[in-house]
Amino acid sequence: MKHFKTLASYLEYVNFPKSEHPLLSVVSIDEDLIAGLLKSSPAITNDFYSISLKRVVSGALNYGRTQYDFSNGAMVFMSPRQVTQWDEQTEMEQHGFIITFHEDFIRGTELSHTIKNYGYFSYATNEALHVSPKEEQLIQTIFETIESEYHNNQDEFSKDIIISQLETLLKYSDRFYKRQFINRQEASSILLDKFKAELRRFYTENQISGIANIEAIANKLSVSQRYLSDTLKTETGKSAKEHINLFIVAKAKDMLIGTSESISQIAYDLGFEYPQHFSKMFKKQTGQSPKEYRHHLN
Repeated sequence: MKHFKTLASYLEYVNFPKSEHPLLSVVSIDEDLIAGLLKSSPAITNDFYSISLKRVVSGALNYGRTQYDFSNGAMVFMSPRQVTQWDEQTEMEQHGFIITFHEDFIRGTELSHTIKNYGYFSYATNEALHVSPKEEQLIQTIFETIESEYHNNQDEFSKDIIISQLETLLKYSDRFYKRQFINRQEASSILLDKFKAELRRFYTENQISGIANIEAIANKLSVSQRYLSDTLKTETGKSAKEHINLFIVAKAKDMLIGTSESISQIAYDLGFEYPQHFSKMFKKQTGQSPKEYRHHLN
């Protein structure tokens, strides 16, 4: 798999304009850019963050693994070393932007620490942020400030101003994503139901190897691990990991009451490699050890 360490080599590969900064590229989507884009690419990785706002001309678009209506703008966030590939060119409106910056561009700044808190950089591309026209206008205004600073005689203040605007852009995006989770309550409920079904399926198999894996379940549901956890958190107040723990505890309670199996065997049956790990988790969730729980009810 090809990996790009320098911004210049990556921009040359995708046929983007040469950047005016060795660690930062700010590009408006226009007719010339669309015409010159690399039409397809095998899987690649790089050392850059990418923030883009795109819009298709009309209809629906297969984006990642899910079909979405892109009649409004959609924002996509990519993090360093995230695998990307594309198979065919999508007909896009000549509107939008793409900001690409090397992780060294923000190194040593507050943003280098806070950017890790924005979970949408871990989302799969089919989980794009769909912005309303009013939200898109706000995002576009912030971009234009960044673009102006990028093109017009960069000086000692330019980097600080650009990073400040990037922080503002990310904070608004965080707000809009939370709005999207709430507005898509029906889809979130469906995702929760599918998640619970996958958990039940995992623990009804004849042979269980290990604890239920969030990443594996997310892959089966065609979403990223972070997106799954964030959606469940918004819908229920609990993360995917918390849901798994609660499911295991409920299953364990049934086994402690309904069988005569030893606590160690129950731990193994539930996928724990070490029974003490099961006992520790059970007590953390219930306030009682498995032995105390069984004794109390028998």
